[in-house]
Amino acid sequence: MSRETCPCDAGQLEAARRVAEFLEIPLHVVDLSAAFEVLIDYFCSEYLRGRTPNPCAICNEQIKFARLIDEADRLGFDYLATGHYVRSASCDGRRCLRRASDAEKDQSYYLFALSQKHLARAAFPLGDRTKDEVRGLARKAGLPAAETEESQDVCFVPQGGYARLVRERVGSQVRPGDIVDTSGKTLGRHEGIIDFTVGQRRGVGVAAGEPVYVVDVDPRTNRVVVGRDEDLLADTLVAENVNWVGRPLPREPLRCAVQIRYRAQPVDATVIPVGRFGAKVSFDEPQRAVTP
Repeated sequence: MSRETCPCDAGQLEAARRVAEFLEIPLHVVDLSAAFEVLIDYFCSEYLRGRTPNPCAICNEQIKFARLIDEADRLGFDYLATGHYVRSASCDGRRCLRRASDAEKDQSYYLFALSQKHLARAAFPLGDRTKDEVRGLARKAGLPAAETEESQDVCFVPQGGYARLVRERVGSQVRPGDIVDTSGKTLGRHEGIIDFTVGQRRGVGVAAGEPVYVVDVDPRTNRVVVGRDEDLLADTLVAENVNWVGRPLPREPLRCAVQIRYRAQPVDATVIPVGRFGAKVSFDEPQRAVTP
């Protein structure tokens, strides 16, 4: 996806130019289209693996912070300030992440992969403010971006949705297959596992006499498994690529508040480290639709 074709590029670049002119500061534009190509490849490959990817977390780690800190070094700046709603603090000689004051806008979920190097150079000036306070300050200052609408979508997904993007890039690897129930009985057919995610009800496309939900997406057999709502409950999960952020690798199980998706409420659980980068999470109460 080039700078010319990125759906988010033209409007956001022009908005940045207007703000820079208003503040009378230089605007430096960095072309990261090649890095985004790698990110989009990851995004598509995860759907082919039956997973629901989180590209924003990967982007923050590998592009927004890593590449822009390199650019800050080139320009001679000490810190990189971003508009993320999150806080950072010193924790026994390390940097750690803290949730934002505005719980509705907290973005710490998307920054879990940041390293100590990233956090040592990052500033989060919005972490102690609400979105309404920030808009108020922008209006008071007369900033052109004060009324800009928020975007809730993945920036590189065009109109038509993510499935269209995946099919355009890796369509030859998307294959029809069976939709089965939890006993293995075939209920229907699908046009590709990329169209499904655990917990999904709408668009499943089978008649079972009762509401059914996607409970598993199996890339090995190319099957989508559906079941009842209670089939979505899970007592545990196993996490990969764990980043302990502001603390050393734990040697004992931890009691934690665990959040399984961005808008989910944190719930009580025990986290057991597995190796250097893994963890097993045991929930106090079963959780619905834990999604790979």
